Amino acid sequence: MADTADTRTPAEIEADIKRRREALAETLDEIGVRVHPKTIVGDAKAKVAANIDHTLGRAYVQVNRVVSDVRAQFVDEDGAPRLERVVPVALVAVGLVGLLALGTRRRRR
Repeated sequence: MADTADTRTPAEIEADIKRRREALAETLDEIGVRVHPKTIVGDAKAKVAANIDHTLGRAYVQVNRVVSDVRAQFVDEDGAPRLERVVPVALVAVGLVGLLALGTRRRRR
């Protein structure tokens, strides 16, 4: 059987105990900070903000793609407008605005 006798002096044992107590006190302080309600709420807010930022970033990329695709429909490679597509869309837009104007004008009477 192995010898389990402690060869440390009482002062060394006391110093070890003191170091261990300080380490435990530091650990308990960290735990106290982590479980504090303000810390928990702050962490939750940070997670939500990060998720919103991520979602908004993905939405921005998607909208940017759609705008680029729509722009490609109305502008050629040189940057000149494609009149065969712009004119019909402009006519439809003017027609819709006219219908909306007539519709609101009739309601006021």
